[in-house]
Amino acid sequence: MIFKGSERFSEFSPFLEYEDQESATWLKAALEYANEPLPAQHRTKIAVNATLPAVRPDLISSVLASFGTFGTVKIKIGGAGSDLEQDLARVLETNRLFPEAKIRLDANGCFSVADAVAFSQKITALPIEYFEQPVATIEELVQLRHQLQASGVELKIAADESIRKAVDPLEVSRLGAADIAVLKVQPLGGIRSALEIARTSSLAPVISSALESSIGIAHGLQLAASMTDLDYACGLATASLLAADVVTEPLIPTNGFLEVTEPVPDQELLKQFAVDAETQASWHQRLDRCLALLEA
Repeated sequence: MIFKGSERFSEFSPFLEYEDQESATWLKAALEYANEPLPAQHRTKIAVNATLPAVRPDLISSVLASFGTFGTVKIKIGGAGSDLEQDLARVLETNRLFPEAKIRLDANGCFSVADAVAFSQKITALPIEYFEQPVATIEELVQLRHQLQASGVELKIAADESIRKAVDPLEVSRLGAADIAVLKVQPLGGIRSALEIARTSSLAPVISSALESSIGIAHGLQLAASMTDLDYACGLATASLLAADVVTEPLIPTNGFLEVTEPVPDQELLKQFAVDAETQASWHQRLDRCLALLEA
């Protein structure tokens, strides 16, 4: 849902399978962005990574072409229908095609500890920046770090789902389960909430999007601009993966950077991509339920 608050346009876009309680957190973030002043900014442009879905090796170049110049690429591995050898082939081919690029891996928690260790041992010669959410639980992240250390593999671990879906988003930091925190504005309830997590956590932050339109990605850009320390490229270039957008100038990176901006939707594009009456009614009902939870 795209809407305009007292300050700016905003986006409410929890995934369809999310229950109302989780979706209400996304709505809290959308309302904050729409209606409240933005925190002070420390930068006007944000370094971003390219993102490679789980595609065949022969499609890598064409998929990454939409990102233009990039210094870092995040590669999806461990998805449905994939296997370790296919994942390894995708990583190796990406490194062959883009030998200067730093590589991030993202398994979305799909690996077992044993498979994550085995995969990590196969990529020690590659320029791996970090491995994002290799396993599903915080306990498994702790186990994985211990096993990697015991096997002599030096590899940084990033936590995503273990932060944004956790009852306590600081547990990962407290238990030493990761090195890096992937922070997403909507799932964490807003820019200020994400800033507080970054401030109180011992983990280095990476700001990422959640497959929003350029309106939603702008939430993450503002968070990234508000960080006092930001040492890693951010996962905010996902508009490059969309077939279309609701703004005339989508947030597509130039030379690996995105300008910090507040995009405004184009009314003709909103009409073009408007949903049918039944879907619109379903979203309005979802909005009402989530509002009720926030007001309870």
